This record gives sequence, structure tokens and C-alpha cells, in this order.
Amino acid sequence: MIYLDEAATTPVRREVLEAMWPYLGPEFGNPSSHHEVGESARSGLERARADVADVLGCRPSEVTFTSGGTESDNTAVKGIALASPGRHVVVSAVEHPAVLESAAWLGRFGYDVTVLPVDHDGLVDPAVLAGALRDDTAVVSIQHANNEVGTVQPIADLAAVTAERGVPLHTDAVQTAGWFDLSVGGLGVQAMSISGHKLGAPKGIGVLHVARRTPVEPLVHGGGQESGRRSGTENVAAAVGMAAALRLARGPVDDVVARRDAFVARVLAGVPGARLTGHPRDRLPGSASFVLPGTSGESVLLELQARGVVCSSGSACAAGSDDPSHVLLAMGVEPEVAQTAVRFTFGRGTTDGDLEVAATELATAVRTVGGLRA
Repeated sequence: MIYLDEAATTPVRREVLEAMWPYLGPEFGNPSSHHEVGESARSGLERARADVADVLGCRPSEVTFTSGGTESDNTAVKGIALASPGRHVVVSAVEHPAVLESAAWLGRFGYDVTVLPVDHDGLVDPAVLAGALRDDTAVVSIQHANNEVGTVQPIADLAAVTAERGVPLHTDAVQTAGWFDLSVGGLGVQAMSISGHKLGAPKGIGVLHVARRTPVEPLVHGGGQESGRRSGTENVAAAVGMAAALRLARGPVDDVVARRDAFVARVLAGVPGARLTGHPRDRLPGSASFVLPGTSGESVLLELQARGVVCSSGSACAAGSDDPSHVLLAMGVEPEVAQTAVRFTFGRGTTDGDLEVAATELATAVRTVGGLRA
């Protein structure tokens, strides 16, 4: 099997499992307990927090461990808005559902929600963002990179716009963790979400960074763990795994970009009518997404799977939905074409040979599906 759906989830790295193991066995304590067993767990948790903070270029006290990207997004959008006197929220049209649904939830409680348009590559224009900001804007949330088409937003430029107006900017960096420098100072963001299972950690662990001067209302109340931002006994083993995965994921990306570009060229040359979606250059290193007008996207995926190539039609969070992708629609893709989308996402371990096979099998799958339809 050639697995090309790493934007949905990645395998857990052996080194991550090894780092986690002590906290699944002998170091089993509750980090809130004030005795030797608890203090040992607390020490592991705080080392993990410091390691994450080192990657993000922030203070350890600004790192909150969550259950994943969805909880981090919800806490950032809802929590910052609820802690602000402002009643206006700004998001982009191509955000992950965790952000869009959080904004919609706020809208049901009287907040005004502005949804920013994107261009045909999926980019937000900083000038459009500037025009959308108001004196009562509580928070802006714009993703670092899109999970479906791979487009990378100009976050530093967008952050300069929000900073001028003193508005907190949150970015969903779930897809860029492990690929790009996530220094919050360099990006200029006040909040950031990361998910462990996108970069070799287990499912069920995430990180939310919130700058210390940015008020945030917790969504989960109780014992006041995680500096009061997220109550509940912490998953120490998963937090340690998250920190290990972040450390291990850092590295050069030029070779991955070269493999991606060669794969895109093969697909466009070998599959008549195939169109690349997302920005041609400013995109995730391991992401190549296409629409295949005139085909059945679902049938192509099934044919590829039968041939040993596993990929997807887009976001795993939209699995089971027959609706066309909201991301592609926002980019101006026709609904019937949007339903032909296929997405190939891969990591540093994917080889040129894997991608060459995938491109060949995609061309064969499209011909097979087209013949069946005829």
C-alpha cells in the first residue's frame, strides 16, 4: 500500500512511542497530585511544555495541552471572543470546520461574523482583511495552510494588519506543524492551534498557544488545570509524545517540494483535463490536490484504493458528506467539478517511486472510471 493521506493522519513514530512509554507505565501519576508519584508525572508534563514552547518561540506558560486541533480552534475562537468586550468575529471562507462552526456558534449568541472571501488560489487579501476590521472586532482566525488544497496564507502580512488595529489573530497551524517555522513572534500571531496526529504523535493530543496578554475564557471548567485555560487531568504520555513529535518533525523541506512538483507535473501531463487546486507555489510541501472534470471523484478514489494507492477527496472531517467542498466553492470551482476532487498528501518518508506509481495509477484509474461511465 502507498499511503498518501497524511493530511488526515500520520502513523505514530517509533521514537514518539518510546518517549511516551514511561508515562503509560511506571510514571503513571496524576500531575496534580502533591506526592512523589504525582510530582514525577508533573515533571514530565512540564518538560514537554517547555519543549513545545521552544519550537514555538514562546513562554511555557503560553502553551496549553488540549485534545487536538478541533478543541484548540474552538478554545481560541470562542474563548478569545468571549473574553473580549467586542462582538465581531472575522474568519476566512476556507477555514477548517472547527473554526467555521465556532464562529457560527458565536453568531447564534449575537456576535456578528464576517467571512472573508479568497481568490482562485485560496488566498486571503490583507487589504480585504483590513477593510473588514471594526472597532469591536474581538478576534480574527485565518489558517496558516489549508488542509484540502494546501495553500499557505501570508500570515505575517495578515498579522501586520490585525496588529495595527490591536486585534488578536489566531491561526490554525495544524497542517504546517513540522513543515514551517512556527515561531509565533515571526508570524505575529497571538494564538495558534496544532494537532499531534498530523505529525507523528497519537490522536487525541493538541496544543493551543495563547499569548500571555491575550485574555481567553476557558471552555472546559473544573479543577483549573493548564493554568485555568483547560480543566481536566492532563494526558501526560500524549503531551510528551506531542513534544517529541514536534522536535523530530523539524528539518529541510526542499527535497519534498521537488518530489511534489515532479508528481504534479506527471499528473497534469498524464491525466487529460486534470487541474491543480490551490496555489501553484505557496502550498504545503507534501500536498498535491486536483479536480478531474468529467469523472466521478469517489469512483476514482475507490479504483486507486483497489490498486494500492490510498488518498482522499479532501478533509477527513467532511467524510460521509456528498456536498462539494466549501473550500473549492469559495475558490470559484463549479460545484459539479468540486465533487471530482482528489488529494494526495505525504511526508518525508514518501519516495519518488511511490509518487511515480501513484501518478501512473491515477491515470489508469481515470481511464477505467471513464470507460465504465461510457
